[in-house]
Amino acid sequence: MSGDARPAFYALRPGGWRDYVTLLHPPYTLWHLSYVAIGAALAPAMKWGLLGWTLLAFLLAMGIGAHALDELHGHPLATRIPHAVLVGLAAASVAAACAIGIVVALRSTLWLLVFVAFGAFVVAAYNLELFGGAFHSDVWFAVAWGAFPVLTAYFASAERLRVAAVVAAAFGLMSSLAQRRLSTQVRLVRRRVESVTGEVRLGDGSRLPVDAELLARAPEAALQALAAAMALLAAALLLFRAA
Repeated sequence: MSGDARPAFYALRPGGWRDYVTLLHPPYTLWHLSYVAIGAALAPAMKWGLLGWTLLAFLLAMGIGAHALDELHGHPLATRIPHAVLVGLAAASVAAACAIGIVVALRSTLWLLVFVAFGAFVVAAYNLELFGGAFHSDVWFAVAWGAFPVLTAYFASAERLRVAAVVAAAFGLMSSLAQRRLSTQVRLVRRRVESVTGEVRLGDGSRLPVDAELLARAPEAALQALAAAMALLAAALLLFRAA
């Protein structure tokens, strides 16, 4: 993009500790952790300690593990983190997340192990593009990063699923699908497009130049606003339950 060669709007200058901050995809990780808070807040009983463990598990598996696996494919975020370190981060974080889930399941309901198994599977299947990339799609992204966190957090607290949880999961799925559609265009422009030429002719005869910045500006602004909105919604629900 003109005047901004960063692979993502939140990416820091490559090198050192900045690479690990960039690897977390901070706005998007916060966005998807918000689904965990939403699911927990909708459960009949608010279990704050359990919410903390659930948030930690998703931060490890999704915020660190999934993103480390994604960075293995050609370093799309342009970090300088060695492959061996990325593999180690992914393995350790996903294993720790699964361990948290197993301990919680043993203390509550073994049905939670189904969620743990699905989470471990989808992190690998999506980010490593297993099975010919069958799980690496917009819909599976929305299922894994939108609907799944809501359902898992709700079930962990309620030990059952009710209609409210399913509707909230549908909200997570649709909003994550919107995220995916917007971010696909932004990633294309920021990471692959070298130049754009053209113009838009308006009804009054004036013309607007078309460049890479124009193509990315609106969807990127929408992504930033949606990430903030999701975090605010989660915060509002948690404050409501705390009152």
